[in-house]
Amino acid sequence: MSSRGLEFSREVLRRALLARALITSANGCMPRRSDIITLLGEYFGPSFGLKTWDTRWGKTVATPAGTEAYNVDAPSVTARGASYTDADLDAALAGPVSEILWDDAGKADLGRILAALATTEFAAEGVTRALSAQAVPPNWRVGEALAEAFLVEHRGCDFPWPSGRDLKNPDASPAGTDLVGFHRTGQVANGYRFAFGEVKTSGQESWPPSVMEGRHGLAKQLEDLRDSTQVKDALLLYLGHHAQGKGWFPQYQSAATRYLSDPSDVSLFGVLVRDVVPKPEDLSGRAGGLAKGCPAATAIELRAVYLPRQSIDSLAKRATQARAAARTKEGDHVNN
Repeated sequence: MSSRGLEFSREVLRRALLARALITSANGCMPRRSDIITLLGEYFGPSFGLKTWDTRWGKTVATPAGTEAYNVDAPSVTARGASYTDADLDAALAGPVSEILWDDAGKADLGRILAALATTEFAAEGVTRALSAQAVPPNWRVGEALAEAFLVEHRGCDFPWPSGRDLKNPDASPAGTDLVGFHRTGQVANGYRFAFGEVKTSGQESWPPSVMEGRHGLAKQLEDLRDSTQVKDALLLYLGHHAQGKGWFPQYQSAATRYLSDPSDVSLFGVLVRDVVPKPEDLSGRAGGLAKGCPAATAIELRAVYLPRQSIDSLAKRATQARAAARTKEGDHVNN
């Protein structure tokens, strides 16, 4: 090997070991699949990272679609409910939901940035401390992550900038629209448009639950997104501030081009996360209301995800346990 090639290999190894140290949590868990894919892809190309992982250790867990419980579609509004089993919920919590809750992609990006600045062991320990902090999320936040994972996996959505990154206080709640991103349209030119989503989590034994109604209810939030150009303009600017220089900038350009030509050219999603008996009354009334006066270019979907009975109160605990178990399992795979 040439001296130049040897030096490159040493640098790859040095950075790989440092990155591994930075993304290893304080309790000794090993890096996740996405961390390793990112690391391999950074130096050898994305296809190398994916192929190497999937050949040796298998693919990531997908978010289950659940079993359809009812269909109460209205003109221009899709409204459907789906039931999750305990196995479905565990699969989702161990995979994509975990990565969303703890923003693994964002921490991996920060790890690469901070690794270049950590020139001493003390500094490296500081980076590890900052990146390994993992507060237990509230149950409603787990419900929101479940909804996001469902839309990404099954509705062609992508939400590249989690609202949690805008929090200056980790104990605060994000304000504004819950989910802001893109929806694949399947068209060749400008194939993405904006996707705006609102999520409510409720175990109330009422159909529909109170979170659907009122000034801050799911129905009113979707009506504002449907009718208010001012609300959507703010989201256009919000996402634009974060898009410059990111890999998803072309998606933003596509969606913004469509939106500026027609502000009604958006996809709206309302997701209700429940742990009660599935009943179409959860969505049927609101589907009809949202269909009235809906612009032809606006697509609206209402989705209700029914978790196992009385499971919402334990979502945070189950998510934390699933993450710990999955990371330990991935660590075993890496060591082998």
